[in-house]
Amino acid sequence: MPPPADIVKVAIEWPGAFPKLMEIDQVSAQMAQQLHERIQSSSMDMKLDALKDLANSSRDITFAQEFINLDGISLLTQMVESGTDFGDLLSFTLTAFVELMDHGIVSWDSFSVAFIKKIASYVCKSAMDTAVLQRSLAILESMVLNSQDLYQKVAQEITIGQLIPHLQGTDQDIQTYTIAVINALFLKAPEEKRQVHAMFSVCLKFYFSLVCQNVIRSNKPINDEMAHQLYVLQVLTFNLLEDRMMTKMDPQDQAQRDIIFELRRIAFDVECESNNSGSIEKRKSMYTRDYKKLGFINHVNPAVDFTQIPPGMLALDNMLYFARHHQDAYIRIVLENSSREDKHECPFGRSSIELTKMLCEILKVGELPNENCHDFHPMFFTHDRSFEEFFCICIQLLNKTWKEMRATSEDFNKVMQVVKEQITRALTIKPNSLDQFKSRLQNLSYTEILKLRQSERMNQEDFQSRPILELREKIQPEIMELIKQQRLNRLCEGTCFRKISSRRRQDKFWYCRLSPNHKVLHYGDLEESPQGEVPHDSLQDKLPVADIKAVVTGKDCPHMKEKGALKQNKEVLELSFSVLYESDEYLNFIAPDKHEYCVWTDGLNALLGKEMTSEFTRSDMDTLLNMEMKLRLLDLENIQIPEVPPPIPKEPSNYDFVYDCN
Repeated sequence: MPPPADIVKVAIEWPGAFPKLMEIDQVSAQMAQQLHERIQSSSMDMKLDALKDLANSSRDITFAQEFINLDGISLLTQMVESGTDFGDLLSFTLTAFVELMDHGIVSWDSFSVAFIKKIASYVCKSAMDTAVLQRSLAILESMVLNSQDLYQKVAQEITIGQLIPHLQGTDQDIQTYTIAVINALFLKAPEEKRQVHAMFSVCLKFYFSLVCQNVIRSNKPINDEMAHQLYVLQVLTFNLLEDRMMTKMDPQDQAQRDIIFELRRIAFDVECESNNSGSIEKRKSMYTRDYKKLGFINHVNPAVDFTQIPPGMLALDNMLYFARHHQDAYIRIVLENSSREDKHECPFGRSSIELTKMLCEILKVGELPNENCHDFHPMFFTHDRSFEEFFCICIQLLNKTWKEMRATSEDFNKVMQVVKEQITRALTIKPNSLDQFKSRLQNLSYTEILKLRQSERMNQEDFQSRPILELREKIQPEIMELIKQQRLNRLCEGTCFRKISSRRRQDKFWYCRLSPNHKVLHYGDLEESPQGEVPHDSLQDKLPVADIKAVVTGKDCPHMKEKGALKQNKEVLELSFSVLYESDEYLNFIAPDKHEYCVWTDGLNALLGKEMTSEFTRSDMDTLLNMEMKLRLLDLENIQIPEVPPPIPKEPSNYDFVYDCN
């Protein structure tokens, strides 16, 4: 078996250290052998001490490799299956198991049904040690996410109903792991949407009320991992709508046509006429007139309007929900618009279809969760039909904005753009309830939107006269140098990077920072996330800047080409970069966010004498340049600057003159 990559790297960089590394390898092998024997001791105290040591040592990949070679994973699973260990013994056993599996050396597919049943039993028990419950939930989540076969087995042993009680406690870590397991079960469920919906909607209302009451509205601040899991839950819940969103209406389906008849009946308080009431032509004329008032594009056969996907049948579902649950508002909107002139009416049918499509785009219905996103909206957890209620608020907003803009049918797309801006601006404040969202929209009238646009336009104003452009070009190098110094200062402060493996949630970090003289990169592993800067002397590894050959990003990074537990999604690719040094040696990074990615790629390019090209550099350049321009031109306010410089006057006939300064 080849030695770990970090040992090979060190051996190449410091050949004299290789004998020491061999000694470390031998020590790890001896320690693994000793612990393998000690955890099988008949003495409970000795066994407990050995399991404690094993849980701590398993974080080291060299030790983990040696222990796994001794069939240590099988030994731990047998200890769990035996059911003889409880309390701290079981807790440290599961902790060691999680740490060993986290290295990705052993496949998750290799575990027996008996082991799965045992882990599931710990989760289903009403009174269970907190540490054991937390590790058990972590194991179940990893099983479900890493193996489709294990998903089937886990799903047979545990239900969402059995997991929900863990949300009623006060331990946020347990709540986070519980939601993570439910999300994993939901994410890995079969593609058949009906089956997924049936599995999830049985206890959806109760589940959301518990999440809202015990998590979102609790006194404890929501940490990043919980925020991510709530975001994932939000995305997966809205993705239940994808099936209806991508389903076209069948104009020949009588059940679907009856929904349109129901919309007509509620709006105009009419009953479906019998076949004997009046002539066919008269009834057709009545239907056409009413469908026109309802705002459908196709007055003769409105079913055709719902053949566009997206939003498909989802738009019709929303319209029916609005008509039934907000009947007064529905009737008011329809009758109000049907009494206006044709060109000034806001077509309810067409508006509902386009609005549903817009809301699906805003909420990204049908897209998989982003691995690094924490952007959840608390208000969507306050109602079990949150999307439909969201639509009901927004369709009333659309009608209000239409009147404020005094729009005509030609202005339909302009109104939709304003409504989208109103909705997205209201969502940015993360309302805690649908009522708060509605109140925020009341303050974002069309007039207010125009004021905000004007204010933003003034802040981004860019003078285009030739003297101004020349001045911008002159001071641009100064600004670029300022940005460069800021980037290098940030590299000197350093950044904590998270290690990525098959299990998303983990507490393994490494830190990297630039030396004050900008000549060396210091980096090394950390036991926990640091509270501030990490001093240079605590970082064991060094990389001279002079040895750096290039900086590569995205798909060109070696750790993005490797197959394994790392999910190669778009977001992770956009945050990845690597430093090439020596020959074919890399230092690989995955930035915690886009800002840190831009700071580090800019800083490394600046060290190599290359251009800083990130979007943050462009943004900083625009901000600082505009600020500097406004300061320099402050004395010229309200003075028109000519497009061309004034002409140079003719030379005087003689130079026999003097200016007396006194």
